[in-house]
Amino acid sequence: MKNVFQEHIAQHLAEAFRAAYPGHIEAVLVALPPDVAGLEGFIYGRLEVPRDRTMGDFAFPAFSLAASLKEKPAEIARKVAAQLDPAQFSAAGPYINAVLSVSEIAAAVLPLIHGQGTAFGNQSVGEGKKIAIDYSSPNIAKPFGVGHLRSTAIGHSLYRIYEKLGYRPIGINHLGDWGTQFGKMIVAYRKWGRDDQLAKEPITYLYDLYVRFHAEEEKDPSLSEDARLWFKKLEDGDPEAVRLWTLFKEYSLTEFQRIYDILGITFDHYTGESFYNDRIEAVMDILRRAGLVTESQGAQVVELEPYGMPACLLKKADGATLYATRELAGIFYRYETFHFDRALYVVGASQQEHFKQVFKVIELLGEPYADKLVHVEFGWIKFKDQAMSTRKGNIIFLEDVIATAEEKAAKIIRDKNPGLPNLEATARMIALGAILFADLGVKKHKDVNFSWEEVLNFEGETGPYLQYTHARLSSLIRRYGRPIAEAVDFGLISSPEEKELLLHLYRFGQTVETAAERYEPNYIAEYLLELAAVFNRFYQRKDAEGKLVKIISDREDETGARMLLVAAVRSVLNEGLRLLGIPAPEEM
Repeated sequence: MKNVFQEHIAQHLAEAFRAAYPGHIEAVLVALPPDVAGLEGFIYGRLEVPRDRTMGDFAFPAFSLAASLKEKPAEIARKVAAQLDPAQFSAAGPYINAVLSVSEIAAAVLPLIHGQGTAFGNQSVGEGKKIAIDYSSPNIAKPFGVGHLRSTAIGHSLYRIYEKLGYRPIGINHLGDWGTQFGKMIVAYRKWGRDDQLAKEPITYLYDLYVRFHAEEEKDPSLSEDARLWFKKLEDGDPEAVRLWTLFKEYSLTEFQRIYDILGITFDHYTGESFYNDRIEAVMDILRRAGLVTESQGAQVVELEPYGMPACLLKKADGATLYATRELAGIFYRYETFHFDRALYVVGASQQEHFKQVFKVIELLGEPYADKLVHVEFGWIKFKDQAMSTRKGNIIFLEDVIATAEEKAAKIIRDKNPGLPNLEATARMIALGAILFADLGVKKHKDVNFSWEEVLNFEGETGPYLQYTHARLSSLIRRYGRPIAEAVDFGLISSPEEKELLLHLYRFGQTVETAAERYEPNYIAEYLLELAAVFNRFYQRKDAEGKLVKIISDREDETGARMLLVAAVRSVLNEGLRLLGIPAPEEM
């Protein structure tokens, strides 16, 4: 995304270079790389943002043209700056510094945001391109634990980010509805299960049976063999095995949908592992014809040792299929169905080797989309420094986390604003903001250390802090009580705080693009924190006498100009929160 201010500076500097070095600039142009769009493009690409912002908003290092012009950089800077308006350009050693006027920035940025609203930052870089995003993917017959939050939050945020950039995202929930764990669930239910208990609290009850199976398995190893046999029966279509599996799946899907409704999460396709069962043999045939399948201790594998990784296991000795085989079937199906330009797998870092193996197999097959497959990996989410484990029976239910967050948020609201209407609905919004930002506020490769005291802090780097800033902005607009006008005197917007705010607003589109390029919603989270901090500095600024500068003042022209800025901040903050999946309360 081109920066209009950077383009503006580059154009002025190019004109000044031509004036300072008439007849010599052709030598500079000849020396430029062929992919650079003239002198303006060369200058644009080398403009820097000074660390010390008192030096200017942009700086051009004259070193880059010293060889072509056969002159010292400091002398080049002096000559070129002499051709320009000294109020905007100056030489500082080998650099030419440029300063943008606040009113100039305001006149460019504020009408743009006012006119586009939440569409500000939209781009067409993804126009005509499809991007498949595999995220969430909880396991059937197990509760929706907080461990699934990261995949769900990161994946859904990426979906919205790519949509904003013009892509057609395809959200896929690859449900964990197949595998040896279902042999265990079937054995557990046949031994200890009761239909009446299942109907009351299906997921909790199934989870309790799963935990019990693992406890009993340690004392009675024969249960493992029973589970293996029942999973094989399920693969072979045994009616009783299929009946129980279907029952577990139906109860689970109902529960998952309830959680997704709370979170505001949607998918375009639910295609779990079982969906690919009838495609497994076709995958095996493709691999055999390519000469990739070998036998190892009765199992069928693709040898990957030459590539520095273990063999990719396709089928066990008893013929049971494995996760990798179904993953391969899923990749073939998705490309045939969606013809994606890229496919993202938002799955924890613990699955890194699995995806390396599967992607390598696709590469060995010579598939044209092999380099379009991306594992978007992430770290753990921890409570009190303990990772969660389903098998140990200490999984933390996401629903319990949401309920606790709502309860704590409601208490904070009662203490701060007891008369707030719709307190319960607002408490839920704050709860979701706290939980989702606790995740997305951390770089995805890092672990999240979840602390209630931190995530619900209205003044820290949290979701509620951003939501509170949004509510403050909304309150100012309500107090103003008039339509926001675009036709204002931009010369009245002149303070350093306003300039900082305007420049940060303008960077929103580039931030969205960076988040997409790096598969990292955290860039937007960090951008919003800085936006809120810059706005609050503007909100709390004082005049020369130390008095608070009121946004809504007796001067109607000043107030109108400032309210246009306030509305722009609210619009960008609202859209940024939406991209993270975080609700934006009007009041708190």
